[in-house]
Amino acid sequence: MQKIQKLILLIILSATFTSCFKDDERITPFERGDRITDTIPMTNITPSGLVQAYANQVYYSLNDSTIVSINEKKSFDLAFDATEDGSRIWLNTTNFMLAGKSDKTDLEEVNSAAGLDMIYDPSSGNPDSTAIGDWFEVQEADTVYSKLVYVLDRGYDEAGNLLGKKKIRFDSLVGDTYYFSYSNLNNTNLVQASATKKAGFNKVYFSFEDDGEQLQPEPLKNTYDLLFTQYTTLLFTDVGDPYPYLVTGVLLNPYETTVAFDSTMSFEEIDMATAMNLSYTEQADRIGYTWKDVRGDVESGIVNYIVKPEFNFIIQNNNGWYFKLRFVGFYNRQGVKGFPVIEFQRL
Repeated sequence: MQKIQKLILLIILSATFTSCFKDDERITPFERGDRITDTIPMTNITPSGLVQAYANQVYYSLNDSTIVSINEKKSFDLAFDATEDGSRIWLNTTNFMLAGKSDKTDLEEVNSAAGLDMIYDPSSGNPDSTAIGDWFEVQEADTVYSKLVYVLDRGYDEAGNLLGKKKIRFDSLVGDTYYFSYSNLNNTNLVQASATKKAGFNKVYFSFEDDGEQLQPEPLKNTYDLLFTQYTTLLFTDVGDPYPYLVTGVLLNPYETTVAFDSTMSFEEIDMATAMNLSYTEQADRIGYTWKDVRGDVESGIVNYIVKPEFNFIIQNNNGWYFKLRFVGFYNRQGVKGFPVIEFQRL
């Protein structure tokens, strides 16, 4: 009888203690995926065979292993922050665009860029270092707009043709709408314009072409990871002197996308365990352009581009997935440059 009582007590205690422990956490299985190789058409080839080098901006989704959208790099001039509390204004750096701020508020008083410090947006994506900068300030409960006139050098198209200059004054941001005025330097073609934020996008865009229009080359911010594009960045001469230069590379989606770099491991070695021990950054140009080398005579333009497949980039996108990526080519099958070939795999 006593043995039976002890057995019953043991069963009760066992049930009690077992209920105190949580079940093992279950991880939902998913398909890691095979390696994917894709070619990005940054260069445009017209039906007549005309080659327009680096004419395209290409938005790419690693999740879907597909091009989300393509637009001509010269399709816009300005980009406006579309986030809820955002107010920054960016230049189109794919065209080597510059801006200089005057000390005048009357558009008609500014007729040239003489004496202005013409600067560009840094490729890092730092919102506190834009060429337009702070164009208003909040004083107590009031917003005070400087309404200073800027001169904009629109840069060059893909053929190297000058796009000309404009002068512009940013007047206000009311609700979700930016209001601004611009004209030619000789005071012709004065335009009162606006650009309105759109939910779900990083930026909204504006072109000075024709009578001016708002447009949306960039897709929804949660639908892409990488932007293949030309952009302006700071390089240095052999003696260390800085100079801005137009490069061809890759920028990160600024929305919850980060990247890490490694060149010590082979592409095959990188797995989720190693990826979790790397240091990540949201710096827009961390992938940038250095995954290729230029060989030849740069001044004459007779050069070859050699990619560096030993450069590995590990990307965490806005869906939380990790991907390893490297570059394995820069030419299409006809030998035309401007067709980066990427190899990537979900971890």
